[in-house]
Amino acid sequence: MQNSDLLLLSSVETQKLLVLADTSLIMAQRLSEWCGHAPILEQDIAISNIALDYLGQARNWYQLIAKTLNKREGTNTHTEDTLAYLRDVTDFKNLLLVELPNNNWAYTIARIFFISNYQHHFYTQLLTHTNSNIAAIAEKSIKELNYHVQWSGDWMIRLGDGTNESKQKMVEAVNNWWSYTGEFFEEKLHAMFGTNATILEQQWMAKTKAIFEEATLHIPENKWMQTGGIEGKHTEHLGFILAEMQFLQKTYPNATW
Repeated sequence: MQNSDLLLLSSVETQKLLVLADTSLIMAQRLSEWCGHAPILEQDIAISNIALDYLGQARNWYQLIAKTLNKREGTNTHTEDTLAYLRDVTDFKNLLLVELPNNNWAYTIARIFFISNYQHHFYTQLLTHTNSNIAAIAEKSIKELNYHVQWSGDWMIRLGDGTNESKQKMVEAVNNWWSYTGEFFEEKLHAMFGTNATILEQQWMAKTKAIFEEATLHIPENKWMQTGGIEGKHTEHLGFILAEMQFLQKTYPNATW
């Protein structure tokens, strides 16, 4: 971790990094719910590994934020654990899509595809970020996201172009999630990172259309989009996730294995 780069992160920038950290953490928590419940053993292992990838990405972002806060304040009170376990619902800045219930396998596949496709292109732009720590975390994450996009894309095609039942469930999943994808491209988020939201949306849509064509799916016509997650405005579902995730730490403060 380069101290010179830590000093370059303002208080506003560290808050924005929480969008990346919180999104990955809550995504990991949701995917971990599939452990032992996936359709077949091979996919149970695959989705558990994807959950661990997201958890690792969250840890990297939280560690960067904590070190920045500690250096700025001259303390050592901030850690990845305090950021994950000791903040309230309104302090979380994750994208809304990741906090919603899994529902079924098709819903989970579509969510992974939408998020991983978005993050892959977003993090690719972050490779040229002026802060080398941000660029390094993005570079490491992209290697994992390549697999996430491929794995979920294959399942999108498998279900979308499969049986009548699998097709119906995938169409329902896409229609349900679509109104949450607009939050990916909010200008106020990308202005801080110096990323281009317009190009990002074009790249994301191009990949989405390519997979949808193979999966015999159609882009929903709905143009109205949900927003608020990156501002701390969440659905009721996030509170239940945090209640479960933070229970041990709040019941037994500073507990360690």
